[in-house]
Parts: sequence; C-alpha cells; structure tokens
Amino acid sequence: MDHFLYRDGRLMAEDVDLAAIASEIGTPFYCYSAATLVRHYQLFDEALSGLDHLVCFAMKSLSNLAVLKLLGDLGAGMDVVSGGEYARAKAAGVTGDRIVFSGVGKTREEMALALTGGIRQFNVESEPELRALSEVASGLGKTAPITLRVNPDVDAKTHEKIATGRKQDKFGVPIDRARDIYALAASLPGIEVVGVDVHIGSQLTSLDPFEQAYLKIAELTRQLRADGHDIRRLDLGGGLGIPYARSNEAPPLPSDYGALIKRTVGDLGCEIEIEPGRLISGNAGVLVAKVIYVKEESDRRWIIVDAAMNDMIRPAMYGAHHDVVTLIEPEAGVALEEADIVGPVCESGDTFARSRPLPPLKEGDLIAFRSAGAYGAVMSSEYNSRPLVPEVLVKGDHSAVIRPRPTIDEMLGRDTLPEWL
Repeated sequence: MDHFLYRDGRLMAEDVDLAAIASEIGTPFYCYSAATLVRHYQLFDEALSGLDHLVCFAMKSLSNLAVLKLLGDLGAGMDVVSGGEYARAKAAGVTGDRIVFSGVGKTREEMALALTGGIRQFNVESEPELRALSEVASGLGKTAPITLRVNPDVDAKTHEKIATGRKQDKFGVPIDRARDIYALAASLPGIEVVGVDVHIGSQLTSLDPFEQAYLKIAELTRQLRADGHDIRRLDLGGGLGIPYARSNEAPPLPSDYGALIKRTVGDLGCEIEIEPGRLISGNAGVLVAKVIYVKEESDRRWIIVDAAMNDMIRPAMYGAHHDVVTLIEPEAGVALEEADIVGPVCESGDTFARSRPLPPLKEGDLIAFRSAGAYGAVMSSEYNSRPLVPEVLVKGDHSAVIRPRPTIDEMLGRDTLPEWL
C-alpha cells in the first residue's frame, strides 16, 4: 500500500497536492510519504511479534537524514555499508547499539569509526576482514561483536545484479567453511562471536529461497553451538520484493515472511534481526517530472521529460519497470497511446519506459514514476552536469524539502583548479 492517491482528480501525497509542490520547487523532485514509511516499518515489526527482534532499515535504499530519523524514532535499527552511512545513522539520532555494519570491503578506518562510536555488530564477510578487524579492535582496546555472513549457495531467483547468496557471488563465506572460520574468530583477540548472518539477494518475490537459506542457517547454528560458540543472534538479511507494476502479482506479505522465520529458526531462542530496505521505502516515494517535448516520427512517439537516468538509474541499469501516472487524473475511458518515456541525457539508455500505454500527454504536463523511494535518490549522480534533484517529505498536510536542489554555481564550486593552470 501507499499514500499516493487521486483526490478530486489530482494526485496527492497524503494530503498534499504533488502539483503544488512542483509549482513551488520545480521539477524533477522526489517525494516521500511519512505515513507509508511508518506503516511498512510497522508491518515488519508486527510480523516478528513474539520473538526478541530488531528491524534494521537497509539505509542503502534511502538514506536521507529526515527519513532515518523518522524510522529511528520508531525504534528501527540501521543496516549500514559504509562509514558515510554509519555517520548518517548517528546524525539521525540512532545509537550505536542499533547499528549493524555490513559490506564486503570495510576499511580499517571505517572499523575504527564504528568501534569508537558504538556498534551493535559487524557482519564479517571474509577471513581477511576478520583478521583486520581483530587488529583494529585490539589496537583500540575494544572488543568487536561479530556475526559471520554465511553464503548458503541459494539462488534467490532475482535479477543477476542483485543476487547475493550463490557460490559465485562476492558476498560472505561458503557455508561449508563457516565452522573453520568461526573457530578462527574465537581464537582472535578483540573479537566476540555473537551470531550468524545471511542475506541472499534483493527484490525476492517468493519465500522459497528464504526457506532454503534459513533452514541451512538453523542447522549451522546447531553445529556452531555444539562446537562451543555462543550463537545468540541471527541476522537474516532483507530482500523481500515489492510490486513495481501494479498489474503484477503481489510478492509475499511481511506477515508471511515473519511466519516463515518463526517456523524455520524460531525454536533456536535467538534474537532475530532483519534488514528490509526496499519494502519499507520503495512504494513510499515517487519521482515527479515534467514533459519537455512530445516527439513523433513515423510510427514512433517519445515523451521527453526533465528527469533522466542520472536522477533514477534503475530502468537503465536493471531494465526496471516503474508505473507512470499523470498528476491530473485521466478522464474515464480515455484512449491510451503507446510511447517511449525518455530523458535528456546523451545516452540511448536514458529511457524510463518503452512502448508504454499512456494517456495523451503534452508539453508542460506532469507525471510521476511510482515506487521510486528505494534506490532512486541514493543512486543519483550529476552526470551531464545535471544538479541533484530535491527530496521532499510529506506528513499529513505538511511538506518539507529535506534535500534542496543545488544551484549550478554550487555544483561548479566543488571543483578546484590547480595553480599551474
């Protein structure tokens, strides 16, 4: 569900007219619904009721400070994958005991930052990382709580670029080597083993891969306990998908996911952590754009908009689908016309949709790309020297710009010329 609905023929974000925001700050811009973010977080929290648990928002999906504070104030933890994300979580008021640090390439500087600032755990992904963390923690006189990210060699049946739990993927350690590496961890100074971590991919639309992975983790947990390790926490990752096209069958609900967790690992007495990102933030955001030109040649029609692949790269990078709606509701029974929706960037890949049935559009019309809250603004860039677009948060009938659009001069001002030029 989301809170972007037509009212009196106008697309609203909760109780705010999106066209009014466009008139005030210009286009393109991202808009997020606080009510949707809150509701989706609560669905996961409720799904794990009866278990000792922590829902850690995967910040890589949407990392604006206002969004992090909104979720953090509800009790959410944060899953971070860089020193910058760690700093953002802390700046949003999330304490270190609710931050887990994931990622295959943590630097020693990032390890030290988290150890001195407070951390719930490091999700360690390799033997070299484990040894480096031991050295950093020992040098600081600290103890690093760790889980080992285990690769269960399960195919998540998702896009090739977001599958993370197969033997050929770069993430984690092979499950058949896990016991040896846990033994190494127990022998290293500055390391405290607290649990097991697994994450098999993103945008999963079936519970079957989760079940395969979690059953393997349950068996590994029993083996590790028999080996003498105090496994008291299971980080089960995230990855539950969302329906990008409203005509598609909906993925499993968080309640179904929670029931699966209870069925597969609930008898182990472990604290459960999950790291949802996309399902919390994806449908909580839209990207609003304006039609610049309508170009027609023979049997082809292009809708050229002022948003581009640098603002939302998912369609160019993954071939991803985003439903497109007009900010003014089309009249009932209006004839749809097929068109490609494209941006102004000098790449043929700067295409949001091909042969998409749309109501008639003309120059100046406003459209919204739905389900743009996850991996939208966070993956944007200034390619073609296009300034980053603003982000807006709506709550009820209130709206606020939570990241302003930089000016061209501000963008240029970040460059410096050497004295010898």
